[in-house]
Amino acid sequence: MNDGAARAGRGWFIGAGVLAVLAVYFWVTYEQPTELDNRPIGDVEDIAQLADRDDVNLLFIVIDTLRSHRLGSYGYSRNTSPTLDYMAGKGVRFARHLAQSSWTKASMASLWTGLYPVGTGVTRFAHALPEEATMPAEILRDAGFRTAGVWRNGWVAPNFGFGQGFEFYHRPIGKPAPPSFKRENPNVTVEGTDHDVLAAAVEFLRINASHRFFLYTHLMDVHQYLYDTDSAVFGVGYSDIYDNSVLHEDSVVLQLLAALAEKGVLDKTLVVVTSDHGEAFQERGLEGHARHVYRESTEVPFILSFPFHLERGIAIHGPTRNIDVWPTVLDLLGLPELPGIDGRSLVPEILAAGRGEPAPRAVETGISHLDRHWGRMELPEKPAVAVTDGIHRFIYERNPDDEREELFSHGEPNEQTDVIAEQPEAAARLRVLAKDYLARPPLWEGGAPIVNVDHMERNQLRALGYVVE
Repeated sequence: MNDGAARAGRGWFIGAGVLAVLAVYFWVTYEQPTELDNRPIGDVEDIAQLADRDDVNLLFIVIDTLRSHRLGSYGYSRNTSPTLDYMAGKGVRFARHLAQSSWTKASMASLWTGLYPVGTGVTRFAHALPEEATMPAEILRDAGFRTAGVWRNGWVAPNFGFGQGFEFYHRPIGKPAPPSFKRENPNVTVEGTDHDVLAAAVEFLRINASHRFFLYTHLMDVHQYLYDTDSAVFGVGYSDIYDNSVLHEDSVVLQLLAALAEKGVLDKTLVVVTSDHGEAFQERGLEGHARHVYRESTEVPFILSFPFHLERGIAIHGPTRNIDVWPTVLDLLGLPELPGIDGRSLVPEILAAGRGEPAPRAVETGISHLDRHWGRMELPEKPAVAVTDGIHRFIYERNPDDEREELFSHGEPNEQTDVIAEQPEAAARLRVLAKDYLARPPLWEGGAPIVNVDHMERNQLRALGYVVE
């Protein structure tokens, strides 16, 4: 390990004075992003040539619990996401993007490996990714990137296999939130805010900005329904508070971008934004996530922002999936593929859309999967699977004693009308896909290993609002 890297691993601290200086920069940038975006103008051919460059860094941002329907660039009426909307308008936005679960661990295992949950075998709280899994951080590290991850969600802890390939994988010590912050999710009691992540990320950039780097930040303030006085603009109802927290988190993303600009590397960095799952707001009498796999808890954003900005952003309107994210990113950077994956690179779609050409590939099926007994290792499997295909979303739930099915149309607002009685042929076709999917074996022999989750870790996960037995 080199000296600079070692200092990054020990430090993870930024002084209040530096944060104060950056705060002024963030505020100006927040108000005038166009004027202060110093990236050059690029086009679709510059996207195609990214793979030939050897100076492109990667900032990978996961905003936990971010539902795509609550962003302006995805059609929301409230101004919750000016920074993310600007990124989408100057980059690439994937309009119908599907997470592979509504629970963080299963979803993130699929995101990192490009495999569906049956492929990873990570469907229960004690499951972990095995050492045999090839992780993107390993590929980037071997390609010469400095690799660092900063996270606050215990489901992506290193004992669950998520630290593979990272030189530094750091959970910052949570500092008490300032008085201006409001934490409105009564089920979440975890300490700290995403300013702790921001401080660690800025310190990493201070030491490593002169090297090629991969920085992963996993943000949690939306999950915690946490916001500050400046973002308290949408009201005090349950759904309003969520929107306040999205606006607050949008400002954290802005501060990460401004830190890149302050270090002079914004025009050398590919920025990726996505989420692990969405959130329900009583659409079907349900709230939260990790309970079902309906649209509201599985459709998430996926946005690419390049080392240059496009005069007109590119929108991909066909369905895409989180298992496609890393195949796309590695392809853009000209790096080796993940092995044995279910996902695929979306670069051909990006280039075709940017050139005004027809999409080069047919639409593929998307799957979301939740074992509804994920928190009870002693109980039998209780899978809920959503199969999206064309205009349909087929919900299949298998209980120990029976089955339950629903069919929804993408064209129907919020997909709340079950049309299975009117379209039995579509249901029959998708039922076969759902059952065939559940019959597939894991990629690794023996499936996902089971790790011991000690008392402290269980309490940390309960602090996130999860019921773990």
